[in-house]
Amino acid sequence: MSELLTRRRLITTGLAAAAGASGLAVAARLADRYSLIPPDHRGLFGAGETLTYAAHRILTAHHSLAREFERSQISKVIPVNGKHPEVESYQRLQAGGFADWRLTIDGLVARPSSFSLADLKRFPVHSQITHQACEEGWSFIAEWTGARLSDVLNVVGVQPQAKWVFFFTIDQWWDSLDIPDALHPQTFLAYGMNGQEMPLDHGAPVRLKVARQLGYKSLKYLSRITVTDTMKNIGDGLGSGSPSTGYSWYAGI
Repeated sequence: MSELLTRRRLITTGLAAAAGASGLAVAARLADRYSLIPPDHRGLFGAGETLTYAAHRILTAHHSLAREFERSQISKVIPVNGKHPEVESYQRLQAGGFADWRLTIDGLVARPSSFSLADLKRFPVHSQITHQACEEGWSFIAEWTGARLSDVLNVVGVQPQAKWVFFFTIDQWWDSLDIPDALHPQTFLAYGMNGQEMPLDHGAPVRLKVARQLGYKSLKYLSRITVTDTMKNIGDGLGSGSPSTGYSWYAGI
């Protein structure tokens, strides 16, 4: 048995035993030992958040994939969760066909950069037909087309000490992924949906698509990406606007 497998089995068994025998707080301490603590680990449900995140991260360490579907399975009805921004800056971009839109990438990268929509379309094009599950109970299957986030991050050169990738939107929202999910092959900067340009209400011109997490992690209307080794001084330090509204930072499925 390999050293990696032995270590993974040890951690997984330890987490499960701690959760069953001594309570979630003990499991949280074990997760901390292996740097598997989510940013929203404090509070009433913190130990449970830690156990969920740590277990998922261990069990999916080899880039396990979310299920992909056939084109015939694409949903006939695609629900919309909120209309596109009505702020002047977005309306100007829309009026110009998003030619002036830019995605800035900064932080712990060797080459801070700014990409236009045309720039992103020069990256290798990838498509996936995956399920988007909403935390509110509705869901749909769609084909997403775009550039893998890993391809873009490779160009800007993520520094070795980086731990988190933050995403900011035109409508002033933010969220983040850890490096493993950011580099996952099913994590997209999506500019197309079902063979068309990304619809306005679904995140035009570019949205994040995170196939292995619930829909609220797939932020729409991206404007900036920051790579960092800390969550301090970004928002409320919880990695996302979601924990303050009652949702978990990690939404793995």
